[in-house]
Amino acid sequence: MDEKQLFALRLQAALTAAGYECRPSVLEREFNLRYWGAPITFQAVRRWLRGDSIPSQDKLQVLAGWLGVEPQFLRYGQQSSQDRGEMQATWVIPVGGEEDEVLRIYRGLTEEQRKILRQVVLTFARANGLQPEDTEGSS
Repeated sequence: MDEKQLFALRLQAALTAAGYECRPSVLEREFNLRYWGAPITFQAVRRWLRGDSIPSQDKLQVLAGWLGVEPQFLRYGQQSSQDRGEMQATWVIPVGGEEDEVLRIYRGLTEEQRKILRQVVLTFARANGLQPEDTEGSS
């Protein structure tokens, strides 16, 4: 097996361990809820799950944080020397108050509504001099 196929097996195992169905539609939806770059496509996550490609490092970081594993475990199959038992997320973003309310509402929207809202947020960000990363087309 090559490294892409091994990555796919680790990703599938992490999804299952985290309580998610190992389906491209589930991965696409859940990943895009957590990733602030350009949304990934169904085809991109399908390639990840089939072992045809490996996501970029920024996407690995998001996957790892969401699934509660370390990025190097997803990418290379290695656990850190300090964490040989239960794996934990490598970062936590505390959310409360208004942010919590907005995220809760956002997660309840349809996929199409989330895409529209994302474009509105990006428009406000650009209008205020914030330049979100342009990762359109990368997987």
